[in-house]
Amino acid sequence: MLLFISGAEIFFIFFVILLVFGADKIPSFARTLAKGIVQVKQATNEIKSEIQKTTKDNPVSEFKEHIKSEIDEAKNDFDDLTGSVKRKN
Repeated sequence: MLLFISGAEIFFIFFVILLVFGADKIPSFARTLAKGIVQVKQATNEIKSEIQKTTKDNPVSEFKEHIKSEIDEAKNDFDDLTGSVKRKN
């Protein structure tokens, strides 16, 4: 989102923040904002690691191979069943 904001607009936003909060409140506001950002990053990293751990414990490839083998077996059974019905050329 910051790509669509020009330098003058950023300066104006900082000026309004300075007027609203005052010079003495801005450092504490910035610290609180930084702590919030760090907490969000940590939470997303924990979620990513949990997802990776879960996929390592239950690999999807094994499930896919099992489903594929079941489908192939069903196709072969169906071909065997319909083989006697098909016309020979």
